[in-house]
Amino acid sequence: MSDTKMMKSVLAVLSGERRDPPPVWLMRQAGRYLDEYRQVRSQAKNFIDFCLSPDLAVEVTLQPIRRFGFDAAILFADILLVPMALGRDVRFVAGEGPQLDPLAPEEIDTMSVGDVEGILGPVGETVSRLTRELPAETTLIGFAGSPWTVATYMIEGGGSKDRMKARALAWSHPERFDALMDRLAEATVRYLVMQAKSGAEVLKLFDSWAEGMSVPLFERAVLRPTKAIVDGLRAEGVTVPVIGFARGCGSMLPRYARETGVTAVALDQGVDPAWADAVLPAGMPVQGQLDPAALLAGGEALDNETRRIISAWQSRPHIFNLGHGITPEVPVAHVERLMAAIRQ
Repeated sequence: MSDTKMMKSVLAVLSGERRDPPPVWLMRQAGRYLDEYRQVRSQAKNFIDFCLSPDLAVEVTLQPIRRFGFDAAILFADILLVPMALGRDVRFVAGEGPQLDPLAPEEIDTMSVGDVEGILGPVGETVSRLTRELPAETTLIGFAGSPWTVATYMIEGGGSKDRMKARALAWSHPERFDALMDRLAEATVRYLVMQAKSGAEVLKLFDSWAEGMSVPLFERAVLRPTKAIVDGLRAEGVTVPVIGFARGCGSMLPRYARETGVTAVALDQGVDPAWADAVLPAGMPVQGQLDPAALLAGGEALDNETRRIISAWQSRPHIFNLGHGITPEVPVAHVERLMAAIRQ
């Protein structure tokens, strides 16, 4: 029997093997659509405390594995833990989302990476405990936000529809912006090294706001920092696969896949599979790309989209996932139907 045949399914696909049916997990699979998640969430005084409480984080990471038998568990945390570790005030306001004090250009000059591993040490403990508590066949994924996406929250002071302030800062203060990308990349490397040393078997980089960028800005804000992170991980001896998710990057996808060093690319629902298969490096694994709205709709529409996506990636190693995160309104029965459609 070959070595890959004995590997966990997600790891086998990331090593270049096709599996039929494909392994599956869902972004935000631990979340508010589960009653048991909401019960645990109510035990934390705030969302940061929730993420940094290993007892609670382990439990909600395990919940969707127990309920659905996904092939991978993704660490329960948040991409804004890194700016919090860098000394920024991060708050999660009910009904409004994350809020930060907007980062002024001159503050970048004095920003220090500091003690990322110490401040985020509870995340490492969560990962370590999950390696002991997950089923043997389940892959454990660690993650971080990519520098550009994290920076947009820091500069804008929260979520933004067009990231206009962040983009403007990149053009008006190029040296400071590039310095910010460098500091965030360094902090992210240290954070992910800690996760890998604690037992994460795969790492994922979320660049959720990579859309609508000019080529020069994409090169500075996405390509260069992502490559710096992957190179930094390898320089530290971290060999686990890295999945890169540059959501909405469109025609920049081939460069992202070829120039950053990621092992695999996650695709949003707007990417044409035929085009992506033609332009991506031969044999590169892909992850995705069911529209979360199809999961919300359920029924035959969900069945048909599931079959279409599986069929579209018959020629390439594929991990089934969503094109973005699961939404709180999704009925549990729809996730059960999706899993049945994939595994049948």
